Amino acid sequence: MFEWSETDEMIRGAVRAFIDKEVRPNLDALDSGEMSPYPVIRKLFSEFGIDVMTGEMVAKMLAKRRAKEEALAAGEPLPEKSKRDSGGGSPFSGQESLMAVLIGELSGVCMGLVSAMGVSIGLGATTISSRGTLAQQERWLPDLVTMKKVAAWAITEPDSGSDAFGGMKTYVKRDGEDYILNGQKTFITNGPYADVVVVYAKLDEGDGAEKRDRKVLTFVLDKGMEGFTQGKPFKKMGLHSSPTGELFFDNVRLTKDRLLGETEEHKGGDGRDSARSSFTAERVGVAFMALGIINECHRLCVDYAKNRKLWGQEIGRFQLVQLKLAKMEVARINVQNMVFSALERGRAGKQPTLAEASAMKLYASEAATEVAMEAVQLFGGNGYMTEYRVEQLARDAKSLMIYAGSNEIQVTHVAKGLLAQ
Repeated sequence: MFEWSETDEMIRGAVRAFIDKEVRPNLDALDSGEMSPYPVIRKLFSEFGIDVMTGEMVAKMLAKRRAKEEALAAGEPLPEKSKRDSGGGSPFSGQESLMAVLIGELSGVCMGLVSAMGVSIGLGATTISSRGTLAQQERWLPDLVTMKKVAAWAITEPDSGSDAFGGMKTYVKRDGEDYILNGQKTFITNGPYADVVVVYAKLDEGDGAEKRDRKVLTFVLDKGMEGFTQGKPFKKMGLHSSPTGELFFDNVRLTKDRLLGETEEHKGGDGRDSARSSFTAERVGVAFMALGIINECHRLCVDYAKNRKLWGQEIGRFQLVQLKLAKMEVARINVQNMVFSALERGRAGKQPTLAEASAMKLYASEAATEVAMEAVQLFGGNGYMTEYRVEQLARDAKSLMIYAGSNEIQVTHVAKGLLAQ
């Protein structure tokens, strides 16, 4: 893949029309928190038929899994295709190109919308889809993939940072057939308003085992459960349109049907394996978001360089301005090629390794941040004003260097991948 297809460009045009109508006029309200991102996302899903498409895809997947389980229970032979069908996976499987265009266009205008949507579906719903039993998938997925309900994905804690598993203090203890959950999560996207929360917690078996090595289990909680408190949104440097907050668990009783897979010995490994798979997808998604930031900064700066005049000529005639534009173009080409490569590999069924996804995230986030800061510089005093929007792009771009794991931890993952070869 070396360029966007005609279909991709048609989708891009339609998405831009939606953004011009529904997002740009409301940027101030979204950035201040006066307007919630979720109604805007639901309207996007409705206008583009994404809610219907994902709803139908999930309904078909669940029907196949139901038929498979019933056939197995009755002792009937399965067709070869059913034997290979594991169920689960991303609700947008097969629609990666569409999502890349959608994410890129939205990120260049209001990246918080992408963060809110991506965590709800790409992390929350996908984790339930890949690790949940059929009953759990039927219980939560239909409302999540259509954005009727919002999900959060809770792993980060106040003292853990990039040491997500080793430093995890949130724990569950068995209580008969149930579990009792205690602890705290922080920096949780959608946390303040989520209807459904996927929570990672250590299993405390009371045997004095080393805390770092304890098994990690994954549970699903619903808003309003006794002992479960959702904190107010944090005030942040950027991504203002994406609510982020803390979650508190005080003796929350969890029945076994809330443990994903309903077993502590999940065939897909424990919660660490689940999270690593999500980290890979999330970091590839960061490259898509970074491309959106770079494209928008590139567009704004080229236009500004053509129209802004100093000393009787357009500033685009000055070599230092040309240097900034040229570096932006190099960054755009490099990150776009990374995105194209990821899309091609996805179509071929070859997902990137965690190390490769970390390398994409590391480079793309740094490139987007540098481009956005240079955009502010190119605009001069105007760039520092909210009216020209590049300052918002700079604030949002910086989050990509921390989002989905700080860039420092990406270096570690890339190096480990290389040294393990």
